[in-house]
Amino acid sequence: MIIRFLDFIGRQFIDICRSLGSFALFLVKTITTFFTTKLKVSKLFAQMERIGVSSLSVVILTGLSTGMALALQTYFGFKRVGGEQFIGSIVALGMIRELGPVLTGLMVAGRAGSAITAEIGTMRITEQIDALKTLRINTYQYLVVPRMLAGTFILPFLVLFTMIFGIVGGYVVCVYVLGLSPEDYITSIQQYVEMNDVKGGLIKSGFFGLILCWVGAYKGYRTTGGARGVGKSTTSSVVTASILILIANYFLTKMLENI
Repeated sequence: MIIRFLDFIGRQFIDICRSLGSFALFLVKTITTFFTTKLKVSKLFAQMERIGVSSLSVVILTGLSTGMALALQTYFGFKRVGGEQFIGSIVALGMIRELGPVLTGLMVAGRAGSAITAEIGTMRITEQIDALKTLRINTYQYLVVPRMLAGTFILPFLVLFTMIFGIVGGYVVCVYVLGLSPEDYITSIQQYVEMNDVKGGLIKSGFFGLILCWVGAYKGYRTTGGARGVGKSTTSSVVTASILILIANYFLTKMLENI
C-alpha cells in the first residue's frame, strides 16, 4: 500500500516536472524564433487589433464598474473615521497599482486568451499546422510570435483605459451619488499618486499580456483529442492563465517595491 502511494506521488511529480519543462521550452523556442527570424509585422498588427481593440469595450466597462464599487465601499469605511477626503487617492492607487492590471489581465485572458487557444487548437486537430510545416513555414514565427508580442505590447494600453475609467467611475460616485467635494477627490489624487505607481502598473500589465498569450498559444499548440480536446484546452487555458496572473502579481509587486 505504501509503495503504491509513493509510486503515485512519484508519477505525479514527474508529470508536473515534464509539463513545466515543456511549458518553459515553448517560451524559449518562441524567444529564439523571434531573434532568429523576420517578424511578420502585418500579423503583429492584426493580432494587436484582435487582442486589444476588440477587448476595449469589456475593459472600459470593467474599469468603470470597479472604480464605482471601490469608491462606494471606501466611503462606507472612511466615513466612520472621517477620512472621506482620501477616497480619491485610494481609488486611484487601487486601480493603478493592483485592480487595473489584474482585472484587465483576467478579462483579456477570458476573452482573447481563450480565442488564441481555440484558434490554434483547431488548426492543430485539423492538421493545418502539419500542412504549414510541410510547406516549410516556421509555425512559431507564423502563429506564436505575433500573438505573444501583440499581447505584451497592447495590454498596457488597455490597462491605461481601465485606470482612467476606474478613476472616472469613482469620481462619478463620490460627486454625484455621495455628494462629496470634487476638489477633495482630485486633490488627494494629485497629492498621493506618483508617476512610479503608473509605471509599476504598466510594467505588470506587460507581463500579464505575455503570460495570457503564452498560455493560450501553448495550450492551443499542444491540443489533442479532436473537438473535445479543443474545449478542454480552452478551459485549461483560461484557468491556468488566471492563476499564473494572480501568482505573478504578488511577485511583481514585491519586485517593484524593492526596486
